[in-house]
Amino acid sequence: MVLSARLEVRQSQQLVMTPQLQQAIRLLQYSSLELNAFVEAELERNPLLERADGEGEAVGTPISAVDDIGADASEPSESEIWQSLGQGSPEPVASLDAELDSVFPDATPADLAPGLRDSGWASLRPTNGSAHDGEFDPEAFSASEVSLKDHLLSQLPLAIADPADRLIGQFLIDMVDEAGYLTGELETIAERLGTTTERVESVLATLQTFDPPGVCARNLAECLALQLKDQGRYDPCIAKLLDNLELLAGHNLPALRKAVGVEMDELLEMIAEIKQLRPKPGLLFGSVQVQPVIPDIIVRRASDGGWHVELNAETLPRVLVNRTYYARIAKSAQRAGERSYLLDCLQSANWLVKSLDQRARTILRVAEEIVRQQDGFFTHGVQYMKPLTLRMVADAVSMHESTISRVTSNKYISTPRGIFELKYFFTSSIAAAGDGDAYSSEAVRHLIRQMIDAETSETVLSDDMIVDRLKAEGIDIARRTVAKYRESMRIPSSVQRRRIKRLEAGTRSVA
Repeated sequence: MVLSARLEVRQSQQLVMTPQLQQAIRLLQYSSLELNAFVEAELERNPLLERADGEGEAVGTPISAVDDIGADASEPSESEIWQSLGQGSPEPVASLDAELDSVFPDATPADLAPGLRDSGWASLRPTNGSAHDGEFDPEAFSASEVSLKDHLLSQLPLAIADPADRLIGQFLIDMVDEAGYLTGELETIAERLGTTTERVESVLATLQTFDPPGVCARNLAECLALQLKDQGRYDPCIAKLLDNLELLAGHNLPALRKAVGVEMDELLEMIAEIKQLRPKPGLLFGSVQVQPVIPDIIVRRASDGGWHVELNAETLPRVLVNRTYYARIAKSAQRAGERSYLLDCLQSANWLVKSLDQRARTILRVAEEIVRQQDGFFTHGVQYMKPLTLRMVADAVSMHESTISRVTSNKYISTPRGIFELKYFFTSSIAAAGDGDAYSSEAVRHLIRQMIDAETSETVLSDDMIVDRLKAEGIDIARRTVAKYRESMRIPSSVQRRRIKRLEAGTRSVA
């Protein structure tokens, strides 16, 4: 076989995405915060871009007017859309949260375990605010914000006089997380400070007497023990109970009573007392503030009984191209490089304005279709939610599935039933027992939740019983699917729920 070199001409088609088209696609999946950050960067980089002052109609101002989802308006196809844009076709805290969830599912007020919502964990009260009754002063509220670290450091000089011990105390306070727990091993800390473990333990014992009670603990049991000691309620029986928190987490009262060595009535009193303690005492001070979700779309009831969908103008950056400034400086541009730079800035500014406008239109179209498809949810509730996929919306609005996925990523919609992420309305389907329409998995979850919420200590439903009830309502579902949905909603098994309800009944009778 002889190898030889030769020239061949082949014709092929290849999709080439220019940088502008790639950026236009990325704009679709940007959240409102990411979009505003991108626009801010463009305003600083491009001298021909400026903010719209809000008066009059600025060039490229995105759509924010009310649109009726029942209106019949012709919209361009997806290929025409892109052509119009100028294109060719920390570990310690995590471990603590895991421990709290395993021992007390209802450890945090915001996420109580099913059946234990009223179990009695003390609510967290803010310790700052206005000093004047009946008034709220935002400046005073901000000025009075005290972090847990500052609060502990303010107590350190009063409790420890020795400079070396005070230095150890400062180091330990630096290792306290926002929940109030000490992270790190004492042996490692002693080695880093060049001292003995006994001395570090002695300083830690002093820090554990600081306010709030339970701070600087190394685990949940120690945190609860410190609070009980502060109240003068720590005794050998309570100590045994804290040594067997895993039995309390599993609501195994017979085994727990045997381990503690007390009667059931006394055990229930001890459990009720423990549930009044704070599992995360550090959250009383200066915790990280959660930013509220700002919706991108707003849905309101129309006068004719339908729904109006509009974009939230507060999330839409408004920019325009200053053509007057371009015409003025273009006359003075002498060099070819200067003229090329100005032309590039003009094209980039025009592209950004068109992209923002088209992004707004695309989001509005997709939101209108979602509202149309899920009208039952908005009118009657989650039990009337229908199965919905990306392909169903994509076919309805003549777009690709990937475009719908980008549009619904990190976008939120405000409805009379609350604020939801757009992806919330895309759910899988559960087949009907007969020839009826399929059910949404979210609607089935809601039905399971309703059934379990209606249970009593004598009528706890097993997964098989839930399957039978769902099939009686026309929903064909397997037992493993019910178990998966129940676990995704953090609902314990029927055995655990029965123990929880008996424990609640015993605690109420003692109270």
